[in-house]
Amino acid sequence: MRMETFSRSEILQELKSRTVSLAANNNRGFKQEFRELSEVGKDLPTKAGTTEANKEKNRYPFILPYDHSRVRLSVLNQDPVSDYINANFVPGGGSERDFICTQGPLQNTLPDFWRMVWEQNVRIIVMVTSLKQKHTIMCEKYWPLESGTMYCGSIQVTTVTRKQVTDFFVTTINLQQRGNPNDRIITHYYYPTWPDQGVPDPSSLCMFTEHVRQHLEVIPRLGPAVVHCSAGVGRSGTFVTLLWLMQLCMRGIQPNIKAAVEDLRLHRMYMVQTPDQYILIYHCLLHWLSGGAIGRSQSQGAKLNANQQAKVSSSGRGDKAGRRRRSSQQQTPPTPQSENSVQQILKPGNLLRRLLPSLSNVKTSNSS
Repeated sequence: MRMETFSRSEILQELKSRTVSLAANNNRGFKQEFRELSEVGKDLPTKAGTTEANKEKNRYPFILPYDHSRVRLSVLNQDPVSDYINANFVPGGGSERDFICTQGPLQNTLPDFWRMVWEQNVRIIVMVTSLKQKHTIMCEKYWPLESGTMYCGSIQVTTVTRKQVTDFFVTTINLQQRGNPNDRIITHYYYPTWPDQGVPDPSSLCMFTEHVRQHLEVIPRLGPAVVHCSAGVGRSGTFVTLLWLMQLCMRGIQPNIKAAVEDLRLHRMYMVQTPDQYILIYHCLLHWLSGGAIGRSQSQGAKLNANQQAKVSSSGRGDKAGRRRRSSQQQTPPTPQSENSVQQILKPGNLLRRLLPSLSNVKTSNSS
């Protein structure tokens, strides 16, 4: 397949023009695009997450993994529900399994989280939430913040080094599995500076995302990268979309934000959950394409200490959905699409056509 490519300046000019058009009349175009995404994936089945044995493993009762793309853990002690974790494989520019998007671990799912990291051969974890928002726990502390060792099931987790880079922290973690003589090194990227009830400064998020993107470019892709916030949909989806489109731009492909979000929502529900998050992707891409990846970081972010969690929060309904983990309200389960329908939607060729800006830019080898 041959594809028309564009220079960075051409991509920037086209994106500028589109952004101006969408922003007219109080962001009318942005809001319309976002509304058109509301139906995507909503009828895909989430059977595993609704079983009684797995309900306690979900941070929010309304954020569940789609069955067709959920990460399956190895079965322990012949217990069929031990394969469950609230996580989905999602695409990101290379394959349908470039990333795993998941919720922030709960106290009772810490062993499952690290078992997933080990079994999927994960080498990079990206965390885009603080541990606490005021008095609400957004994510359990699943690694030693400064130094030391903790044990999660059969996995020993040791913090080796930690450094602060303006608004984020980069930690090197050593993993050892009981009974396995080989250890592994994990790089943990921690971005706690997402403002309360809002979105981060584009220069700050661009610098963080570019840092991760460059790391992904130079290391062997042994397994997917894990991305999580609190619910694993709002901020996680925003980050993955931005990183994915940066990679496309680097290859000279015009980014189609709506198509990328659509594809992500076919793999995990509510990815990029608020209009503000959706608009943020446009602003970040413009900033990055203009050469602003090393832009000025937020002054307050540069002074953050890893233990000052309470000042940072989630944003949007995705990470606030179901603030109470338990709900007495009974939900009517969605009507699942047929298996053939799901498979048709998720065919790689169909995904590619939605991702690319237009079919006129794609020429297959047997096209006339």
